[in-house]
Amino acid sequence: MMIDWNHFTPWASAWGGIVLGLASALFILINGRVLGISGILGGLLRPKPGDAAWRVAFVLGLMTAPLVLAMVAPPELLTPPRIEAGYLTVLAAGLLVGYGTRLGSGCTSGHGVCGLSRLSPRSLVATLSFMTAGFATVYLIRHLL
Repeated sequence: MMIDWNHFTPWASAWGGIVLGLASALFILINGRVLGISGILGGLLRPKPGDAAWRVAFVLGLMTAPLVLAMVAPPELLTPPRIEAGYLTVLAAGLLVGYGTRLGSGCTSGHGVCGLSRLSPRSLVATLSFMTAGFATVYLIRHLL
């Protein structure tokens, strides 16, 4: 196995995890809801009366935060993402992830961050399933296909 040292970002990843953990904790403390992106987006597809505004604000925040970071952070701290797949592969992967979140009743942020911190057995099984499927997929794609 070779590590791509140019794209190995342990400190940025650690800070990202800390920020995600704090955001999840604040979200559940303030709103009494689990911070699960699939649930927030899913609630926009069939919104209940008076429930769409905070969901739209949340999604807009997710989309504008990287733009704000790009404006204020030093350029040497920002590395563009490298995706070694075509548009159709990325589209298919996105659709499969969306389908999987419906099957698993949540996404990695909901189960992996919030569910595990609440010691939810269902979230433990879901997170182990997500991770196992991810490891298997990477192994299959990189070594067998």
